[in-house]
Amino acid sequence: MKLHTAVILVIFWLGVFTMHTAKGSIGSQPMRKFACVTLSTQKLDIRQLVNYEKQQVPLNAVMFITAKGIKICVHPDQKWVQVAMKRIDQKRTAKKK
Repeated sequence: MKLHTAVILVIFWLGVFTMHTAKGSIGSQPMRKFACVTLSTQKLDIRQLVNYEKQQVPLNAVMFITAKGIKICVHPDQKWVQVAMKRIDQKRTAKKK
């Protein structure tokens, strides 16, 4: 019975080690899951935006993420975009305090 348990444990740990190694090699090169290829021209409701990411390839853009998880790409040079990014940054620093 002890040998049987030991064999099961060895197989279990080999499986865990294999999964960990595979994830590490795949995850060592982070890939962007969503890239902006077109830019929205509409002004968004700043109150609904919770996060943003800057992107330079393939387009110079800011990707806003809404409270519902929707991702919208806009041109970073627009005045309202700068205001929205500043507001999100202020919310982040307020939460850290």
